[in-house]
Order: sequence, then structure tokens, then C-alpha cells
Amino acid sequence: MTATARTPIVAGNWKMNLDHAAGVALAAAVAGRRSEAAGVDLVLCPPAVYIVPVAGAVAEAGGDVAIGGQNASDKEKGAFTGEVAPPMLLDVGCRYVILGHSERRTLFGETDASVNAKAKAALAAGLLPIVCVGETLEEREAGRTEAVVTEQVNGSLAGLDAAALEKTVVAYEPVWAIGTGKVATPEQAQEVHALIRGLLAGLASAETAAKVRIQYGGSVKPDNAAQLAACPDIDGALVGGASLKADDFLAIAKAFASGTA
Repeated sequence: MTATARTPIVAGNWKMNLDHAAGVALAAAVAGRRSEAAGVDLVLCPPAVYIVPVAGAVAEAGGDVAIGGQNASDKEKGAFTGEVAPPMLLDVGCRYVILGHSERRTLFGETDASVNAKAKAALAAGLLPIVCVGETLEEREAGRTEAVVTEQVNGSLAGLDAAALEKTVVAYEPVWAIGTGKVATPEQAQEVHALIRGLLAGLASAETAAKVRIQYGGSVKPDNAAQLAACPDIDGALVGGASLKADDFLAIAKAFASGTA
């Protein structure tokens, strides 16, 4: 299976940004212009408190745009103050959930084991996880990119069978490129994406690995999206800052729709 046989997926991670009105307006704008990125799965991941109004805005605009959470607990319910369970995200309209983002790993101490537990809980609830992996600048400069990414992929996806892996999106986000304005070159990104696909083959099979979509994340912008989209193992983007403007987000998605500049 070639990269073109996998439907590209472009997800906007709004992080802790926007308010109710701005979030609704952005969602409506993206959904209303959905046709500009035909052939690409679009996902909006607002802060948890805005999921319901954002989902409503998308529905009202009639756009085929999925909603995702930015994080989830590995527990189904219980006395876990402040946490959000996967079934709750599903209940309010989410289809996807971002797990193991580098900010969750570095700022909140998440590990491969905790990400793995969350991925299993998300899948059990019927959500599609977007599992993030990626090395820091220090790790890349020390020549440890392959070792770090291998450990994260194997640990975060441990125990998932072929059917579960095929429902999972992997996002490669070099930590040194997130919010810094730096971006991995297409060659650097493709190299790691190919590594990840090889690791997925080892976890399941080459056939399964060929079906899994692998996104790139890290200062993706309209002016570099087309180069990334042209790489055979890059199947979309996990977009941060540029997802806060409909024009930029849709331009990135359009690049993956065409796959060429």
C-alpha cells in the first residue's frame, strides 16, 4: 500500500487557547469551507470545556469535520477529580483523542506506560487515539533519535493487536520543533516516519503497518506543508499554532489533499 492509499489526516490541536466565541467561530469557518480540503480527514481538538459548542458549530455548518479531545484518563469512571474519561469524550461528540503529546510527557510526567494505558482505554471506549512520539533536541544532537522513538513507539503501543493498531494514528513530533518555528526537513521527517512504519510492522505485520496513518507535528505551516505532504510515509499533520486560524489550517490540509506544491 502506498501513501496515497491512506487517507491523509490533519488535526488541529488548539491546546489551551481561544475562548467560547472564538472557538465556535473557528470551528464554523473550518466546517463551512470543508470542501477546500476534500479527500483529507479533518479533526479539531479544542479545550475540553469547549468540545460541546465546537461540535455544535461543526454540525450546524454541515461540515464533515471530526472532533477530538486533547487528553483522556485511562479510567472509565470514578473518583479522579479533574480527569476526563474516554467514554465522556465519546458522549459529547469526540471521535479522536490526542495522547502522549510531548507537553503531557514533559510537563505532566506522562510515560510510555501511562500513554499505553490511555490508548487501550480510548480504544475500548470507541475513540481513535492519536499517539504522539518524538525526541528532544538534546536527544537528536546525541544521535539518539532512533533509540528514543523506538522505545516510545514500542512502549506506547505495547499489546495492541493489528485491529487496534489500524484504528490508531501515530504522530511524530520532534520536541525541538514544537512551537519553536523550527521544522524538521522533509528528509529528517520522512526518515523517522519510515522508522515508525517499520516498528509498526514489527508490532503486527507489514500489511498492518501500511494501513496506519503517521502524522508529522512540529511548527507545520502553509509554507512547509506541501514539502512534508510529498513524503511517502507522512500521512498528515498534527497542527498547533497554525490551527488557530482557519486560513492557515485549511491551507495545510489542502497541501495534504494534493500531496504536491
